[in-house]
Amino acid sequence: MAGRLQRLSRSLRTVCAVALLTVTTYAAAQQMRGDHPETYVVVRGDTLWGIAGRFLDRPWLWPEIWQANPQIANPHLIYPGDVISLAYLNRVTAQPGPRAEAPINAIALSDIEPFLKNRSIVFDFEQLPYVVAAEDSRLRGSAERAIYVAGLAGAQPGQRYAIQRAATEFYGARRSRDLDFRGKRIAGESDLWRQVLPRLRGQDAFLGYEMVQMGVATVVRGPTTDSEMATLTVDNNGFEARPGDRLVPVNPQPYDLQFFPHPPVADALAADPQVLGVADMLLTGGPRDVIAISAGRASGVDNGTVFSIWREGPNVVDRVRYPNSSQMTEAPNAGSRRDRMPDEYAAHAMVFRTFDHVSYALVMEGTKPVQTGYRLKHPDAPY
Repeated sequence: MAGRLQRLSRSLRTVCAVALLTVTTYAAAQQMRGDHPETYVVVRGDTLWGIAGRFLDRPWLWPEIWQANPQIANPHLIYPGDVISLAYLNRVTAQPGPRAEAPINAIALSDIEPFLKNRSIVFDFEQLPYVVAAEDSRLRGSAERAIYVAGLAGAQPGQRYAIQRAATEFYGARRSRDLDFRGKRIAGESDLWRQVLPRLRGQDAFLGYEMVQMGVATVVRGPTTDSEMATLTVDNNGFEARPGDRLVPVNPQPYDLQFFPHPPVADALAADPQVLGVADMLLTGGPRDVIAISAGRASGVDNGTVFSIWREGPNVVDRVRYPNSSQMTEAPNAGSRRDRMPDEYAAHAMVFRTFDHVSYALVMEGTKPVQTGYRLKHPDAPY
């Protein structure tokens, strides 16, 4: 267990280092630490940026080693036994080692999977099969108990379905809204407490419904002559199912098997993405929490994209100049007698699942909590 935790820690540190990738060109030789060896032999568990982190003063400059070494055709495919020269003054060369083992990839799914949340975005769920009731008319369908589902005509015993719950509807500029068991807005819900938060920018466009996977169920029998309901048994590795939960076929591989951290493309930054929500939290999260962001495949965001997250500078009343002002000291919106403060860095996050206009990212490291409404920028942004 201790070894696994150490490997996980090294992998997470690798992601954090790669999150600081820069587009500025530096000379690798000038960044070498004085105590670096002449050569280094790649071992299992190494990555090119991990090696750079050991021997360069600025570990995010691993692309310089790669660019100075034409023998490395793909920076994500180095092999145990490869000999990398760390000679001074750009004399960085590599000798291929034996190809007896598989190439070394980037961040393995197994290193971060314990922290991921199985959530998805859809634009419509009304036509999906749904839970009508649970065994013995219980309020919830618990593990190894039956649930009764409408809309599964033709279901065959042994088929497996993911149980998903419509939890939130996301908008580009308006606040996200929580949904009730039918997938409808909660009547009478007040969002006055949200007004103290920065308002999301951009078009007031509907971005999709967030579907939270609650568990998996297996078909016991399909509809019969006596009932149109299909009977399924809930697995014991999830949460309870309730009426209104929707069912979709199980996705056997919801995540990539490995992730190659990289900066966002220009279109992704032009979309001015922001944090839409924090999984399983009200407003705020921290390292290893999952966040939803307001940019997706349509803006060029793909798995492995790394952003830095910033608190937008608040608008503060200058009490030196206006000591008798009755205005709120700090507010998200500009106004008379208020001065805009600089944006404040909070953390870095790596995208692990994308949809058309929304993506999910894992917060990797930071200096302060991440909150709904925070802005996303280039991982190397200085302000």
